[in-house]
Amino acid sequence: MSPFILRIFWLIGSAAIYVILAYAVPREQFDLLIGLLTGLFFGYVWMLNRSVFPSLDGKDNGTVRRLGEQDTYRFLFASAILFRLLLLFAMPQLSDDVYRFIWDGRLLVHGYNPYVYLPSQLLDTPIAAACGLDQGLFRQLNSPDYFTVYPPFNQALFGLASWLSPTNLTGNAVWLRVPIVVSELGSIWLLAKLLRRFSLSPNLAFVYSLNPVVILELTGNLHFEAVMIFFTLLATWLLLEGRFALSAGALALAIGTKLLPLLLLPLIIRRISWKPGIIYTLLTGVLTVALFAPFASLELARNIFSSINLYFQKFEFNASLYYIMRAVGYWIKGYNTIKFIGAVLSGTILLSTLWIAFRWRLIPASVQLLAILTIYLSFATTVHPWYVTTLLAASVFTPFRYPLVWSALIPLSYFTYHTEPYQENLWLTALEYSIVLVVGTLEVINYRQRLRKGINSDSDTGQWSA
Repeated sequence: MSPFILRIFWLIGSAAIYVILAYAVPREQFDLLIGLLTGLFFGYVWMLNRSVFPSLDGKDNGTVRRLGEQDTYRFLFASAILFRLLLLFAMPQLSDDVYRFIWDGRLLVHGYNPYVYLPSQLLDTPIAAACGLDQGLFRQLNSPDYFTVYPPFNQALFGLASWLSPTNLTGNAVWLRVPIVVSELGSIWLLAKLLRRFSLSPNLAFVYSLNPVVILELTGNLHFEAVMIFFTLLATWLLLEGRFALSAGALALAIGTKLLPLLLLPLIIRRISWKPGIIYTLLTGVLTVALFAPFASLELARNIFSSINLYFQKFEFNASLYYIMRAVGYWIKGYNTIKFIGAVLSGTILLSTLWIAFRWRLIPASVQLLAILTIYLSFATTVHPWYVTTLLAASVFTPFRYPLVWSALIPLSYFTYHTEPYQENLWLTALEYSIVLVVGTLEVINYRQRLRKGINSDSDTGQWSA
């Protein structure tokens, strides 16, 4: 059968599965969810092996040579667009975060500061009635007793969606999805530009953009890591072009969407030297603070930081090192010591980030970034499936593929929602992390051996210049 026909079969089959998952399979149907995701991942890996990885080392199996790299790129790019557009009108099936987005957006569009009000205190008040915050929406919230933790640019997107669709939940979800899809297309374009700059195959962008977890969790389930990743890539491109002010603005927008890019700042300081690095960091900080300015109030800092603190000291889901430390804490203290462990792990993440940024002098920045994100996720008390999308985006510039393996295994965490009350299966969690640990360790050993031998493959060249 011709390569073209095989690709069409893959395209149609994958599209059908995406539609079923996005519109008809809630997270409670674990067996069906995992079965369909397994099919998607088999197709994804098959396509990577035929259309992406063969072009990296010259050991072409014939597909790329016959169809041409440009044609392959266009086909995969069109496929990535199609899969996302198919999900445009779906309500999220695997996450209920969207209802907090709608709640915050309705507050904002009616002139109320979403950082000031607890949903549980606001319900059945005149403000709630004026904003259309009713019992039906309230019952969908997963954290009604916590202040919102979503940064200001994220809030602006929530407000825009509520302004465009004031009362209809599906319409609101569609307008929330539009900036995510646009950001995803921008990320594919930027990934290809950056890969070409580092003399890597632009087709490596599809390791990220065709990954089923990326498509389902970001576009399908409305997680704004997509917007954060786009602005982070844009900041990287502008920084490489020497456009420091614009780069700082893009990074501020990334931080204004999700706070995670703050971990990049020590790495940037180290890579562009101290004086310009500190100026860049200060400019990014000023612009980030400016994004918060419209929401400024005495309650803002207290409420958002209290919620972030609770995130590290109360919430727990699909963790790795934390669960081991929690078990030790139970054995020693007889109760859950998450408050102490969460503080220790947060401090360890910060110190590890500084150590990697300033002590790994001979390691490419792309590998440093991947290490920082890996440590962050390994030490976190909560690791939802969409968290690994940032790891996948960073991995395309490195020779490491354990993030791809992790993305295939992390949907096992949805077993938690199989029954009520929700209960994690720690055996599945152990299986997930054990396989990732083995694959990652083997890749690190291989990478260290290549460094010792002084062998630099094309995949090791992705690093920032000053």
